[in-house]
Amino acid sequence: MKIGYAGCRKAAKEIMREPGKMFDVFRIDIKRACEKAVEHVISLELTSYLGRERYERKTTDDKNYRNGSYQRTFTAKGIGSLQFKVARDRDGEFHSKVINRYERYEKEIAHDVQAMFLSGMSTRSIELFSEHLLGRRVSSGEVSKIDAELIAAVEKWRTRRLDELKIEYLMMDGVFFKFRVKKVVDGATQMEIKRIPMLVVIGVTSTKQRVFLNIQQGDKDSATTWREIFRDLKERGLDSSHVKLGIMDGLQGLEKVFLEEFQKAKVQRCIVHVMRNVLTKAPKSLRQEVTDSLRDIFYAIDRKTATERYDDFVKKYDALIPSAVTSLKHSIQSCLTFYDLPEEEWVSLRTTNIIERVNKEFKRRTRPMEILASERSAYVILGFVAYKMEANWRSAPFGKSNLPTLKNFTHNS
Repeated sequence: MKIGYAGCRKAAKEIMREPGKMFDVFRIDIKRACEKAVEHVISLELTSYLGRERYERKTTDDKNYRNGSYQRTFTAKGIGSLQFKVARDRDGEFHSKVINRYERYEKEIAHDVQAMFLSGMSTRSIELFSEHLLGRRVSSGEVSKIDAELIAAVEKWRTRRLDELKIEYLMMDGVFFKFRVKKVVDGATQMEIKRIPMLVVIGVTSTKQRVFLNIQQGDKDSATTWREIFRDLKERGLDSSHVKLGIMDGLQGLEKVFLEEFQKAKVQRCIVHVMRNVLTKAPKSLRQEVTDSLRDIFYAIDRKTATERYDDFVKKYDALIPSAVTSLKHSIQSCLTFYDLPEEEWVSLRTTNIIERVNKEFKRRTRPMEILASERSAYVILGFVAYKMEANWRSAPFGKSNLPTLKNFTHNS
């Protein structure tokens, strides 16, 4: 669109009167130019559809022809709301491919809305900021519709088939989130805030790649729930015969169920959780000393040395802190299972640090939302976070990462 000399002078005067509004003036001109360009492109589309120019005489028996236009509103990213005329034909059969009939905004805006939602913004916050950020106010209802495609994609990934994965290790734990839950009181529906656990299972393949296998709401202390999760993994194609090890903390009933469902596997108890349980039963004056003794056991050069140091621990503390010694006795065999596996993997097998890091990332990404609207919204947010983490893991094979160890573990942990 050409601007004459007089037009340039007029625009310059307007800018000089209020220099701060210079870019507002430019945006208005860009917007008008875009509106005219869209009208022109759609008019060319109609010309191609009819097979003749605007005033060209018909050479066939086709009675269809141009029949004016109608007004459309469409929002383009970075430009804002556009108002333009859409040329139409007499028969009403022409539909522009440039801007589909029922589209109200550019697809990039939908992508931006999804990105804001995944970053932790609530649908209400997106509605409030959308006009300023995207050039158009997007209602909470529209946000929900835009996210429908995203929800479907995340759900497909979360429940994907596992046939092609040869899983050797399973790591499992739960993390709590605040949910809005409906309840009925005296016949009336009310919303209640509850802390509900999301259960996570991460697998390690034979090629030492970490993958998310399960993200599901459920009772982390329920043996029945964990059994259902393990069976669901099998139904999705997980071959249980390849599973060698399950890494977990002391969740009630979990170890027993795991060994029943994966009969060729062994259990590795998280030594961090075991240490904490033991230390809670030791007096404050002995905690640092007990911590050092436990570290000597779990970081021994081999199983034989670890067992000898455990025997020394029992002899030394059995009379002083019998409850702490009993706590360790219940877990010691499961704590030393990692010695049966490759030494380069020991640092990653001793603990459930991977799950802990996942939980921290989940909470970091959901912190701006404070309260998750529903189980479905949790799956979308957590599924997206998990997908990104899994992609990053591809460059860091299991057993070769710089995971935190117990070297900095103190009695204050």
